[in-house]
Amino acid sequence: MQFGEQDIGAIELDPKSRDDIPQLLRGLQYIYTTPELRARVFAILEEAVPVGRHGKADAGTGRPGMEQWKILVLGTVRLGLNADDDRLHQLANEHKTIRQMLGHTGWADGEEDLDQLQTIKDNLRLFTPELLERINLEVVAAGHRLVNECSDEPLHARIDSFVVETDVHYPTDINLLWDAIRKLIEIVAGLCAEIGITEWRQSAYQLRQFKKLYRQVQRLKHSTAKDPDQRAAKREDVRAAHRTYLEQAEALLVRVRDTRVRLIVTPLSELAFAEIDLYVGDAERQIDQIRRRVLLGQTIPHEEKVFSLFERQTEWIVKGKAGVPVELGLRVAVVEARHRFILTHHVMQKTTDDQVAVSLVEAALAGFPTISSASFDKGFHSPANQIALAALIPQVARPKQGKLSQAQREREADPEFVRLRFQHSAVESAIDALEVHGLDRCLDRGIVGFKRYVALAVVARNIQRLGALLRQQEEEQRERRRGPYRLAA
Repeated sequence: MQFGEQDIGAIELDPKSRDDIPQLLRGLQYIYTTPELRARVFAILEEAVPVGRHGKADAGTGRPGMEQWKILVLGTVRLGLNADDDRLHQLANEHKTIRQMLGHTGWADGEEDLDQLQTIKDNLRLFTPELLERINLEVVAAGHRLVNECSDEPLHARIDSFVVETDVHYPTDINLLWDAIRKLIEIVAGLCAEIGITEWRQSAYQLRQFKKLYRQVQRLKHSTAKDPDQRAAKREDVRAAHRTYLEQAEALLVRVRDTRVRLIVTPLSELAFAEIDLYVGDAERQIDQIRRRVLLGQTIPHEEKVFSLFERQTEWIVKGKAGVPVELGLRVAVVEARHRFILTHHVMQKTTDDQVAVSLVEAALAGFPTISSASFDKGFHSPANQIALAALIPQVARPKQGKLSQAQREREADPEFVRLRFQHSAVESAIDALEVHGLDRCLDRGIVGFKRYVALAVVARNIQRLGALLRQQEEEQRERRRGPYRLAA
């Protein structure tokens, strides 16, 4: 410790506050002050090499970087509060209690001690989903020990899935073409400016002109008039506007390809060329789909569609929820047990619930072998799953879709099956808590960032739940010491 630094175990947290920060910090404080748990968590954190202001830290030369404990605190606070990087930066520099948990000295802080925004971003990217999953196992095990559960006491797992949205706009074929052309012009114009080529000096003007055409197409609507001539005239206007839009896009693509050939002879990054080629392919695909849909009247198959050029893992998901016709993101399946701890999770790409049921239970059993029963929704059912899960755990409460046979009706009328089904709805509370604390929309980029974001949200939620249980126990202890209230004489 340094002069002015607060002992983490001695940090005082408001026991009556209903804000999320005291619960998060109480859970982190318990991890830090419990020797066995701290040793296991710190051993995992050591695998993440921290980043300093001038790149990765080097233990051999002693060049300092952000401590792994600080990275865990900042990641937990970010997801636990559903905060973006800018708010996290502000909290790390201005929130007194969070700074004490980070190990800042307080009175001795100078400008050199403040966490830079880019440093925070770089260090949070050090976490991998696998590393966070191991930390999560330690946190959940500590929570189970905290509530005096025996290590061999059977657990009941509740399994369900929900959609975590990606940070994308609503996709249409015309705005995806606009995105592709915009990125191509920005990239090519920037490269030309670096090496002194002037043919894209009017790139801003060209973008404005192309955007005008895009807005014209966007505002056009098909006629609902009863007169067939009016409908035909409006349909022709729509086609003419789309035809002009496509012609301008193709003309800009020709210019981009010509410039791409000229740039080959210059010493530019292969990464830039790969990015140009990627967006050229996107633009060609969107031009083809717009022409087929609008000019030729064809229906575009769902598997040919792309729903974002920047978050390519995005899927079009229809779950049949009231008021939510479609969600843009990825499904995430979670396994929840008693006391609302999330045991494990799985990010689902191009898969459905019934395809991950067995692997989810296997992953949960690897960390918590005392799971003796599990409940699912109807979407997880398949005949193969029924057989495979019966070999893994003794009791499976998963209703079958469609018409039931006599044997299936008897199985679902069993009192134990009914009891587990009644308890299953508790998983919705855990899912709602995850969505409130960060998993409504993923703010990180790419599939790797998406998986890291989800894993960090699960860890943050479990740490907050650990803190809530600790505060509840401490409040009960205070009540016992105080004794019952007595009526005044």
